[in-house]
Amino acid sequence: MTVIEGSGAPPDMLDLIERYYDAVPRREARAEDHGPLTLFVREGVGWPFYARPTHGWSGPVRAEDVVRVRERQRELGIPESFEWVAETTPVLRAAVEEAGLAVHEHPLMVLGTDIAPVAPEEAPTYPAVRVLEADDPVLPSALVVPHLAFAEPGTRVGAADTADLAEAVLARAGDGSLESGTARVRAGLTVIAAAVEGGTALCAGQHNQVGEVSEIVGVGTLPAARRRGLALAVTAALIADARSRGVKTVFLSAGDEDVARIYARLGFRHAGTALIAEPAG
Repeated sequence: MTVIEGSGAPPDMLDLIERYYDAVPRREARAEDHGPLTLFVREGVGWPFYARPTHGWSGPVRAEDVVRVRERQRELGIPESFEWVAETTPVLRAAVEEAGLAVHEHPLMVLGTDIAPVAPEEAPTYPAVRVLEADDPVLPSALVVPHLAFAEPGTRVGAADTADLAEAVLARAGDGSLESGTARVRAGLTVIAAAVEGGTALCAGQHNQVGEVSEIVGVGTLPAARRRGLALAVTAALIADARSRGVKTVFLSAGDEDVARIYARLGFRHAGTALIAEPAG
């Protein structure tokens, strides 16, 4: 497949992404059938999953369908979250908004197999970027640094620094999240790459492969270390690793258009719009 130009992907590409979205959570979650919607409920410790349109559903989706799933999510004590692709399920947005949820848009971007990964130019103090094994001592900070990054969204240099990261790693010790992330790496479910300096991950991200498709997710830079090209370098390392494993289709969802422009430097192009719905406020 060649790189997707402009602002749209062919239907077969979007269907490929939809099949991936349906397959990934099934590795670690049970799928509850709610008619036009499927609710994924994680088994064990880790990020909670969400509800998505049932793959292959071609009928209507109504506000009452969304309300029923929200009631089930509250019953289970999990976030009232829905994720989908605007172009493949256009009817869902009106239903979730009528059900009282706020919708957030994120550029969905795809990289073609003809694009060679391009890393930014290295500066004298540029951190080493590498793929981490399960026993790498850097892995705990790599698992935690995206949380600090997403707590201070945007691309501007922020306040959280390495001291805050070390404190956050300690705070997560014993809650099972670090062990869960390590187990995913060991099992080959997730590949994590990090920009490492002084034995700490200043930026990290991951890709999750299913067959010949993989999504790059969770790329986050420690706010105090931004504007050094770290996210670009980590993403390039993830692309290279995915390609080495036989992945033909690499895609991601950018946080916003500013972030999308950064990923465009690596050859990613708009394929659609990823939507996330959750309670407002």
